[in-house]
This record gives sequence, structure tokens and C-alpha cells, in this order.
Amino acid sequence: MNFVFVSLQRINTGRESTSIGLAKALSKEHAVLYVNPPIDRRTYLSKQGDVYTKRHIQDIRAGKPGLSELSANLWILNPEKVIESVNWIPSTPIFSLFNKFNNRTFASSIKKAVGELKFESFVLINDKDMFRSFYLKELLKPSIAVYLDRDYTLGFDYWKRHGNSLEPKLMKKQDLVVCNSLDFTKRALKYNPASFYIGNGANLEIFDHEKTWAVPDDLGKGERPLIGYIGALNSMRIDIKLIEKIAMKRKDWDFLMIGEEDHEFRMSALHNMENIRFLPKKHTNDIPAYVKHFDVCINPQLINEITIGNFPMKIIEYLAMGRPVVATETNTMKEVFSEVTYLSKDTEGYIAAIERALAEDTKEIQKLRSLFARRYSWKALSSILLSHIEEFAKNESRTLNHDLVVKLAERR
Repeated sequence: MNFVFVSLQRINTGRESTSIGLAKALSKEHAVLYVNPPIDRRTYLSKQGDVYTKRHIQDIRAGKPGLSELSANLWILNPEKVIESVNWIPSTPIFSLFNKFNNRTFASSIKKAVGELKFESFVLINDKDMFRSFYLKELLKPSIAVYLDRDYTLGFDYWKRHGNSLEPKLMKKQDLVVCNSLDFTKRALKYNPASFYIGNGANLEIFDHEKTWAVPDDLGKGERPLIGYIGALNSMRIDIKLIEKIAMKRKDWDFLMIGEEDHEFRMSALHNMENIRFLPKKHTNDIPAYVKHFDVCINPQLINEITIGNFPMKIIEYLAMGRPVVATETNTMKEVFSEVTYLSKDTEGYIAAIERALAEDTKEIQKLRSLFARRYSWKALSSILLSHIEEFAKNESRTLNHDLVVKLAERR
């Protein structure tokens, strides 16, 4: 099969995501085009953005082709056309008129790439791109259109303004909706009966418990227990006050937070605490070496509409490295990980859980954690996705054959 991915995230930046993991796994046996987000007018004219966005803008200005090959069977498209910045429009009906124009611009870049790759038919997988890709099913006419629901973006103001109205409509018109958490699946079923849970994955070729990992130079591992977190330090997802209270009560523990900080994290009192250190975000290939040398891994999430149903990829990565995990008790953590992690909701519970995790850790338990994580490889996840796509294709074929027989009978 041929696959076209559209996503909110860029591929080949050193970050993992559900769509990137699936695209790379599917490319082992299928042809895959991964479309990076297009550049909007505001970003194009400003000097903001990460190095990958700036490089994309430079390529547009230089007139360079947007299509390139990343690896065998996997191509990247940096759309060559700039779309308009329209999300500021307060009225959703008026926004939708301008958004349709943007979709046509975006679709034209994809059509060109699909033609160059000679994809006669393809499966379109939309990873949460509810605005720029809202009309792509109609404009690109894929053989099957799939919506990948893997995060609750409607909790953020940018998506909430128009997304509360448009995302349900987008789900309704897709052939399939696949979700990485049970909570998301329950929500999707309200809009589309062809909604399925597939779970989440991680790159288990990189996160390998059996490998020997040298201690990174900047880890700062001492004799005291090292409690670590790796991931985005976003104050709408991660509980700053909880971390502060735990670190204040247990000054005999060291805490290492690795990842990109938002404004609230950068300005927080955590930076003034002697037993907490921060390191900048790391490339995915480097993360296992840090995780391997944490005594306990934590995921101190806030409990809110954004986090309550999400499926954190980092939990699989932690477990794959055999490490003890203490996390906030969200729905997914209870439903999927309760047997292999320590769960809590408050400061005292976290401290007690970390103490247990330190006391109970053994090589046998580490191996069991690693084996548990093996269920969530990208290969396993892509197999589940393919099974739903193939089942839909079979059912569609039966329906078409039935309709053809009925029409022929009517003609006779």
C-alpha cells in the first residue's frame, strides 16, 4: 500500500510521535510520504521558529524542491506553498471559508508530490491536523481516509476556538478513526462508529534494556538517589507545585528534569532549589543513556482535560529501559500500566511510591518491565492499524460488489 501522512509535527527532528513512529514502521513494507506542516504567512514573514522551520522557509525562498527521500520507501515533503494565517478569525463559519482556501493550497503541494511518486491510490492518515487538513479527503480523494486521535489538543486555546466545532465534523466524515487511548476512543465513537483503539508505541530499537549505556557527561550522577523526568516541560501538563513539594520534603534525593521548558517552568522556583537540575532537550537517540541511569523515572502530570486520557509515550520508554516508574494516576495509567508502575495523585503518595520503587527494584523486575514494553513497539502498533484498514477495505469491497449486483439486477 501507499500511505500519505499529514501531521502537526515535523519528521526527522529527533523527536518521536505516534505518526512519525507509524510512518517509519510502515515504510519497512509500504511506500510512505510524510508531509511536514506547511508554513503560514505569519511564520514566513517573522524570524521565529526552530531550526527546521527556518530551513523550510529558506528552501521556499530559494525555490528548492520540497520532496526528498529520507530512507528506503519513506519520503518527506516540505510544502512549497505558503498558506495564510487565519486562526485569529473569531467566527468559525468565516474561518472555514479562508481555511478551505488554505486546504486547496496545501492539497496542491501534496498532489504534486503524489504524482511524482506515482501513487495511483493511497491511504491518507491525518494526525490531529484538524484545520489545514480538514478538506483533504475531498480534495485528494484517498482510497481510505484515517484520522489519528492521539492527544487532547482542544484543551489549548489555539485549537479550542474552532476545534470544538470542526474536529467532531472531521471525525464524522473519515472512513476510520484510530485512537491511542481508551478515553479518546470513547469520545470518537460519539462521532464515528468506525473508531478503534490502537494504543501508543515507542522506538524499542533505541530503547533497549539489554544494551550497555555509558553515563552521560552532564548527568551528574552521585551517591544519592536520582529521580528523573524526560520530556516537554509544559506547565499545562506537568505539575510544577507537585515537583517543588516533593523536592522540598526529600532533600536527600536529587532531581533531574530534561526537556524544553515553557515560560512558567523557566520562571518557577524549581530553578532555585539545590536538589533540582535542568538540562535542555535531547535527541531521541541520546535519551536511553539518561533513563538507564535514573534510579526512578517520574511523570508528574497535572490532572486536567488535556492529560486525564492521554497515553504518555515516555512511560513505554521508561519501562523499556527497565526503570521503576512513578506517575500520576490518570485513566490511561490505571487502565494500561497499573501492574508495572507506581501511581499516585498527591505529594505524600508520590514520596511513598518513590520510596517503594527504590526499595523494590531488582534485575528480575527490570526485565519484566522491559518485556511488558515490548507489546508497544511501532511494528506492533502498525500491525494493529493495518488490520483495521484491511478490514475496512474488505467491508467496502463487499458493499460495492453488493451494490453492483443490485444495480445489474435492476437493469434486467
